[in-house]
Amino acid sequence: MMGISNTGQRRLLYLPMLALLLSACAGLPPYGPIEGGVTYYRRMKLESAGYQRSYRLHVPPGYRDGNRLPLVVVIHGAFDTAKGIERISGFSRLADRENFIVLYPEGIGIFGLLQHWNAGHCCGKAAADQIDDVGYLAAAIEEVIARLSVDRRRIYMVGFSNGGMLTHRFAAERTDLLAAAVPMAASPGGRAGAHVPEWFVPTPRNPLPMLIIHGLADDDVPFSGGHSLHRGGERTYAPVVDALAFWKAANRCIDPPAESRRFDGRVRTQRWDACSEGAVTALTTIAEWGHVWPGPYFIPAPPADHPLEGFDAAAFIWDFFESLP
Repeated sequence: MMGISNTGQRRLLYLPMLALLLSACAGLPPYGPIEGGVTYYRRMKLESAGYQRSYRLHVPPGYRDGNRLPLVVVIHGAFDTAKGIERISGFSRLADRENFIVLYPEGIGIFGLLQHWNAGHCCGKAAADQIDDVGYLAAAIEEVIARLSVDRRRIYMVGFSNGGMLTHRFAAERTDLLAAAVPMAASPGGRAGAHVPEWFVPTPRNPLPMLIIHGLADDDVPFSGGHSLHRGGERTYAPVVDALAFWKAANRCIDPPAESRRFDGRVRTQRWDACSEGAVTALTTIAEWGHVWPGPYFIPAPPADHPLEGFDAAAFIWDFFESLP
């Protein structure tokens, strides 16, 4: 059996959205002890252009006040939600096993729908209105640090699609807050239209470990860049090779990379360890995979005999974080 088609993957993605939006979680208490094994909801006092900001926060069962844990910030894609990416990515389940905290920020939208981010070159109303999503993410991270026992040296960011684009931007503009970042199915730059100037993330002040993940069959944000093969329109994206070159230069990496292949060569990783200040830089490509999160939620279980059976992007990403010097 070959990889799931982009159309089929998207259908699987959007069917559960209504149920996800109707689900609820506990409110984060302003004071007192925090219970582990719970996903909390927090409505912030912060507003962005009239939108009150909020987030979900998963605390693992092993959490104890005073025992500082890593924090992983997981950013949903456009038209998704914090609840959606929590379920699809599997990061909360992984956090319960590996004992780290997960922050799921919420983009702007209408009645909890069509939520998205200002990643500079993309997307929608958030970009058009120049919503300060970088500032919001920084404020949310600082709020979690103030409320929970977080290891400031181990704050990581992961983003998918439009959320991956924001991950590129945040990693470049607020490198000081992160220990590493992983943009997936995303581009750090492009054009919103034919007559709009090209936008690209700024050069970060300091090196930062970076893992870029992209499906080679992605027809929303094509690996080779350019127009979306699925959506059409005038918007274009920078190719993944440009993103990799940008971060290799920012991290002052030296060739050649080490290379590894898994799942009969479908998952290929090139990794540069000889980078400034231990800023390991890597690119993982997934053959025959489209614009959805690569993991158990979308990979059919036995007896489907899927070629990527057993691949879990969340665990793969956590292994990258754990491998950093």
